[in-house]
Amino acid sequence: MAKKPTLAVVGATGAVGTVMLDLLSTRPDVWGEIKLLASARSAGKVLQVRGKDVIVEELTDAAFDGVDVAMFDVPDEISAIWAPIAAAKGVIAVDNSGAFRMDADVPLVVPEVNAEQTRNRPRGIIANPNCTTLSMIVVVGALEKAFGVSELVVASYQAASGAGQSGIDALHEQIVTVAGKNLGNETKDVRNAITKNDVFPAPLALNVVPWAGSLSENDYTSEEIKVRNESRKILGKPSLKVHATCVRVPVVTTHSLAVHAVLDRAVTAEEVRSLLANAPGVLVTDDPANKIFPTPIDVVGTDPTVVGRIRVSKEYPNEIDFFVCGDNLRKGAALNTAQIAEVVAQEFS
Repeated sequence: MAKKPTLAVVGATGAVGTVMLDLLSTRPDVWGEIKLLASARSAGKVLQVRGKDVIVEELTDAAFDGVDVAMFDVPDEISAIWAPIAAAKGVIAVDNSGAFRMDADVPLVVPEVNAEQTRNRPRGIIANPNCTTLSMIVVVGALEKAFGVSELVVASYQAASGAGQSGIDALHEQIVTVAGKNLGNETKDVRNAITKNDVFPAPLALNVVPWAGSLSENDYTSEEIKVRNESRKILGKPSLKVHATCVRVPVVTTHSLAVHAVLDRAVTAEEVRSLLANAPGVLVTDDPANKIFPTPIDVVGTDPTVVGRIRVSKEYPNEIDFFVCGDNLRKGAALNTAQIAEVVAQEFS
């Protein structure tokens, strides 16, 4: 019997790393030894992995000795340094940051869509997509395989947690602030109430903010560019038309997207529902007559991409509209990374 591969979790004490350790305790047992790596200040901590105490080690070159696969749940600048170091030692690096996503020699993988690309890794690194892209791409990938997709028009409704812990804290503080005020209906009342706003470019409580990321090309934001470029790379369609508007909403966790997809052939809503009901990683929640559809509060803490509001116009039978939700801290980060690593683990069996 083949020896199970050794796994290293880099950034084990961080926010995504914490979710990853929980996932490792519930996902298939494909790993032998599991090493936990973090900064020097976190070294020596004891964390639970699959019911066992594991001591966190400092992230060093030597820490990768004997490791087969390493998952990186750290900021871009840390991954940019350490993923190549791990790969140079023969470790297959699965990176959850944005450091390598658009590198031509690094595959961008969503296992339900393009698992075969995990073997196409000339740099020894595999990248995990952005959480916004991940919140829709499993559904879009299923549509592409069955019908072909020629164009996407996307509006995201992104949770505060997409901006990190500071985003969550800012939203909570703003909610407390506005709850304690006797506010009218004027926008200026909210703006005047929220005097501290150093995370989002406008108040988020009782508001939506059509801005996520930083200013990029042609006045699109970096998040909107990611949705376009990453969708093209994952689907293997470099000329795919993608139009995205990314909006921050007063939700703590779970990104949502309204998607308009132009397909290569005519379909019916029932045909699409049937396809997606059998697609891996997708849960269809769609009963218009009873007003049943996905919302972020129902999806947070779950693994599937949940889709509903599936519509096909009689005038344009090759175009569909749907609403999709995905937990940006699970599938949008830790879960997809774990799934990629599990695909790689099969190479050792």
